[in-house]
Amino acid sequence: MIALGGVTLDLNDPLMLAGLAGVAVVLLILLLLVMTVRAAGRSARAVEPLGQLARRVQALSDGQERLAGGLHHVSEAQAASQSAMIQLMEQRLAEVQERMAENLHGSARRTARSLGELQERLQVIDKAQANITRLSGDVLSLQDILSNKQTRGAFGEIQLTDIVSKALPSDSYTLQATLSNGRRADCLIHLPNPPGPIVVDAKFPLEGYEAMRRADTPEQVTRAAQAFRMSVRKHIRDISDRYLIEGETADGALMFLPSEAIYAELHANFPELVREGFTARVWIVSPTTCMATLNTMRAILKDARMRAQAGAIRKELHALSGDLERLGIRVGNLDRHFGMAAKDIEDIRISADKAGKRARRLDNFDFEELSEEPLVLTDRAAQPLPQK
Repeated sequence: MIALGGVTLDLNDPLMLAGLAGVAVVLLILLLLVMTVRAAGRSARAVEPLGQLARRVQALSDGQERLAGGLHHVSEAQAASQSAMIQLMEQRLAEVQERMAENLHGSARRTARSLGELQERLQVIDKAQANITRLSGDVLSLQDILSNKQTRGAFGEIQLTDIVSKALPSDSYTLQATLSNGRRADCLIHLPNPPGPIVVDAKFPLEGYEAMRRADTPEQVTRAAQAFRMSVRKHIRDISDRYLIEGETADGALMFLPSEAIYAELHANFPELVREGFTARVWIVSPTTCMATLNTMRAILKDARMRAQAGAIRKELHALSGDLERLGIRVGNLDRHFGMAAKDIEDIRISADKAGKRARRLDNFDFEELSEEPLVLTDRAAQPLPQK
C-alpha cells in the first residue's frame, strides 16, 4: 500500500497497476513529447542560423555569379575597347606613315626642284661671271679708248648724237655742220630767231679730272686742279671763239660733258669756271641736263612751227566755216524736200483710203436683183472720181 497525497494506492491491484502503467506511459509520452518539442525548438534554433548562412551563401553565390557576369562583360568591353584602340592606333599609324611618305616625297620633290633651280642659278652665275670677265675686258678697252684724245672726242660725239636723236626731230638739227668760218660743229640745232641756230660741242677734260682723283698729296691735288682748270677754260674759250658767229648762230653755245662725275666736280669745286662760261655765253651741260635742255628746245620748235602754220590754219578754218554754212543750207533744203514728200505721202494715203471705201461699197451691191433693170448712169455716177 502506498499513500500519495492522501490517496492510498494498492500495488497489488492489477487494475491499479494497469492504470499506473497507462499513466506512466502517458507521462512518458508527454515527457517524450516535451523533450521532442524542446529538441525541435533547439533544432529549429540550431537550424535557423544555418538557413541564414545558407541564404547568405546563396546571396554570395548570386553575387559571385553577378560579379562573374560583370567581369565577363567588363572583359568583353575591355577586349572590344582594346580591339578598337588597336584598330585606331593601326589607322593612325597608317595615316602617319602615309603623311610621312607624302612629306618625304614632297621634300624629295622640293629638294630636286631646289637643286635644279640652284643649278640654273649657278649657270646664270657662270654666265654673269663670263659677262663680268668680258665687261672687265671692255672696261680696259674703254680705258684705252679714253686715254686717246681723238677717240675720247669721238666717244663724246657719239653720246651727244644719241641724246640729240632721241630728243629732237631729225629735221631740226645737223650733225657735223660746217659754219661760214670753216669750223665744224658737232651738232647745230636749228632754232627760230630768236635765238637762232645754236651749236652744241662735245668736250671731255678727262686727264685733269683723273689726275685729281689720283693725287695723294696737297701739292699734287693743287697741280691737278690747276691743269683741270686750264683745260676747261681752254674749251670754253675755243667754243666762244669758233661757234658764236653774229647773224649766223645764236649768241650762246652749249658745251657737252659726257661724264656726270666731271660735271658734278665742276659745279661743286670749280664754280668760277661755270661763271666764266656764263660770261663767255657758253653753257656747260651733262647728259642729264642736256636732255632736259633739248626737250625745252623741242617745245620751242613745236611752238615756232605752229606759229608758222597759223596762217594756213586760219585759211583752212575760213574754208571750213564756208563749208559749214553751205552744209546748213543744204540740210535745210533737204528738210524741206522731206516735208514735201511727207505731205505727198499723206495725200496718197488719204486717196487710197477713199478708194478702198468705194471698192467696199461696190462689193456690197446686189447685181442679181438689178440685172433685169437697165443700167442707168446718173450724172453724178458718170462724173469721174475726184483725184487726191
